Amino acid sequence: MAKLAFLGMGVMGYPMAGHLAKAGHEVTVYNRTFSKAEAWAAEFGGKAARTPREAAESADFVMACVGNDDDLRGVCLGDEGAFAGMAAGSVFVDHTTVSAKVTRELHDIAASAGVAFVDAPVSGGQAGAENGQLVIMCGGDMAIYARAEPIMAAYAKLCKRLGESGAGQLCKMVNQICIAGLVQGLSEGLHFAEKAGLDGREVVEVIGGGAAGSWQMVNRFETMIDDEFEHGFAVDWMRKDLGICLDTADETGASLPVTALVDQFYKDVQKMGGGRWDTSSLFKRLRKMG
Repeated sequence: MAKLAFLGMGVMGYPMAGHLAKAGHEVTVYNRTFSKAEAWAAEFGGKAARTPREAAESADFVMACVGNDDDLRGVCLGDEGAFAGMAAGSVFVDHTTVSAKVTRELHDIAASAGVAFVDAPVSGGQAGAENGQLVIMCGGDMAIYARAEPIMAAYAKLCKRLGESGAGQLCKMVNQICIAGLVQGLSEGLHFAEKAGLDGREVVEVIGGGAAGSWQMVNRFETMIDDEFEHGFAVDWMRKDLGICLDTADETGASLPVTALVDQFYKDVQKMGGGRWDTSSLFKRLRKMG
């Protein structure tokens, strides 16, 4: 069993850290709002720290799941950042979805202090985190990944290294690009069925087992039809992720016309007041359009 720190007690980090504690690891957690860290410690029997540095001191592995590039820099760097408290030979595992640029930047800063860094963004949403069924896409040195993989297994159904530093984040971009197109296609299909006078549930029963089937269809069609979107992965976060995808596409020369279009559709959803709605709310946008 290892001594661990987990930074970020959001809808993902809170249950992920819980799985680590249940696996028998000694876990100290940090959250910007200290009361959330205290609540986690009370529930799982771990410790709550007031700064990332305090949480990271003497930890073998430090895991993070925060909001964006700036949030990640904030918990890593500075006098009270995690890197300042980490010993040489320890490993920082970042589960945040951020740019490959900041990943490589922090990887190099960590390396200069003798600290290893693995980028390990996740897919599976809140339900995947709560059920310990996340898919984790990793980048970094193979030997370091091999050390971290058994720790991540506490909340993963699949964990795979894709390449050197930044490769995990690039893979997560592919994931979000695919999801954007899938959700828009599902939304249009259900919208078409509704306008054509078909029962959406019966339609999905027929087509869901064929080539049109997808995780999004199986897990979201009912809530979409019932106009329920107060759950799941928020539109605000999806737009953050798609922004990273589009910026990286500009850098690499990739063409993402559908992704760019769906990003603007999500902007429409935000204007409807749906920034915290699930990404499947693209369907609600179509309903509003008539």
